[in-house]
Amino acid sequence: MQKDAYTLIIEAIESGTYKPGDRLVESELAERLGVSRTPVREALQRLETQSMLARDGRSLIVASLDHNQLAEFYAVRSELEGLAARLAARHARDEEIRVLRGMVEDDRALLGGDPRLLSRANRRFHKQIHLASHNRFLVQQLELLHRSMALMAGTSLAAEGRDEAAMAEHDHIVAAIEARDGDAADEALHRHISKAFETRLRVEAGELRVR
Repeated sequence: MQKDAYTLIIEAIESGTYKPGDRLVESELAERLGVSRTPVREALQRLETQSMLARDGRSLIVASLDHNQLAEFYAVRSELEGLAARLAARHARDEEIRVLRGMVEDDRALLGGDPRLLSRANRRFHKQIHLASHNRFLVQQLELLHRSMALMAGTSLAAEGRDEAAMAEHDHIVAAIEARDGDAADEALHRHISKAFETRLRVEAGELRVR
């Protein structure tokens, strides 16, 4: 199925092709994506209403998150992700839990490697938890929230030592879901998001090196 202009632009932002602060020009996008200018114009308008793009004079640029917005993002993410883990512990099928466990084991091979590969694996892991919650409205909200992660500079998984710590946290989350312990799954996910936020703040403050 052919992807529309909106999806193509979102993917370009998520992949880092367009970074926070980059200017998006309608004619250039249309040529690059191989589509006409009308769907590009509509996609840009939609992305602006979703706060993925911001105005810089007459131009549209990829938005970025300031400190307060970052704190707000992680506060909401922590609550929604925790709820997803709680519901997954209650509703996930055995097959879905085995997939989560397999992801944790497979992702260990990425430790110490390219942070971008780790980031993609991390997104897959979290999306699997979202789907395992079996709550379509929660999944929709988390999908919108996760798009905003593209507005952050880099990934916290690039911070020194964060990849191994995050993998251990993933292991605890899955163990709680395997045990069908919703409280423990919720708490483990809250801790995981809190550590990710703390790591990002320490990187921005220059306390941690990144690879």
